[in-house]
Amino acid sequence: MAEPARTDLPALVARFAAACREAGLPVGPDRAARFARAVVEVAPTTTTRLHHCAVTTLASDPDQVAVLDAVFAAVFEGLVDPAGPRGGDPAADPAGPGGAQAPATRGSTGTGSRLTTSAARAEGSAGSPREVATPVLASARERFGGRDFAELTPRELALLADAMRALRVVTPLRRTRRTRPSAHGGRVDLRATLRTALRTAGEPVRLARRTRRPRHRRLVALCDISASMDPYARALIQLLYCAAGAQGTEVFVFATELTRLTRALARTSPAVAIDRATALAPDWSGGTRIGESLRRFNDLHGRRGMARGAVVLILSDGWDTGDSALLGREMARLSRVAHRIVWANPRTRHPDFAPLVGGMAAAWPYCDAVVSAHSLDALDELLGALAAPAAGGAASR
Repeated sequence: MAEPARTDLPALVARFAAACREAGLPVGPDRAARFARAVVEVAPTTTTRLHHCAVTTLASDPDQVAVLDAVFAAVFEGLVDPAGPRGGDPAADPAGPGGAQAPATRGSTGTGSRLTTSAARAEGSAGSPREVATPVLASARERFGGRDFAELTPRELALLADAMRALRVVTPLRRTRRTRPSAHGGRVDLRATLRTALRTAGEPVRLARRTRRPRHRRLVALCDISASMDPYARALIQLLYCAAGAQGTEVFVFATELTRLTRALARTSPAVAIDRATALAPDWSGGTRIGESLRRFNDLHGRRGMARGAVVLILSDGWDTGDSALLGREMARLSRVAHRIVWANPRTRHPDFAPLVGGMAAAWPYCDAVVSAHSLDALDELLGALAAPAAGGAASR
């Protein structure tokens, strides 16, 4: 029995892609390349499997399949029945009518498969093929970046962790007492100058200079964890855990009591950090006493040095069940030691917001910046407010 003739598959694939393009199908170089890669990977032993590769890589709409079938039948001698790939499973029996295996090799295919033509079926199709956009997965920032944190589920909030890792929390620089060598420093390093003079017979030919070493200011975050602020507090805690440059931040939460979470948030995942925070704070999703919580922070931490020269971030909507006058006094105390106070209030996203009553009205005069921070996109404004230098301290406020 004579062996069936072999076909040069690369040339046939190129001719098939060109024929599809001439028939009106949107087969460009990218789709032709995908079809060629599929043929190499699958190594089809029958024209049915070759047809599967063609439909999968070249057709982007069901209406295009009939036209593709007609072109496939014309190029590959009409040896495929479209009812087979979409209804039966002719590829399960690759033998021909006489029971002989259709010969094929990687890079070539035989022409002895037992399938019939589909040209007559394709002739009745009408209408021009339409191009359908290929679905692309959107990133978490594109899907949830503009949505309010209060609208996100815990799972959706966790998906924003990667986007938050791309952010960077930066605070203004401050000069420390420690110095470093500098060619243009304002202070002469006498010891280094004399040590260098030993090389020039004791003559101080070159003066060694030093300058003060700059460091970023400490960031202290105070998060309101009352019922209305729960989703925003979770988002800010996740931001302070994920964002670069925020690992040294001192984190406190408050509702009716003040709780320090700095150690609980170290060396863990964002989800575990939030779970630890909710477990350690007994008043999570409770009422709010902002003034009393600030008084406790000032007494125990702020005036002892933690807030001195630091950037203080307060996240709260300003609803205070305590004394507003106490909040004003404690904000004044905090403003005298802090370098900068940034208040994040999700309610300020509304254009008609005004601090007329309540705790926000008492705190407003002592804030250097007030931002909304209600969504991932709004965090850019928050990060900019944290990085901005103070305009002149308490006097400017």
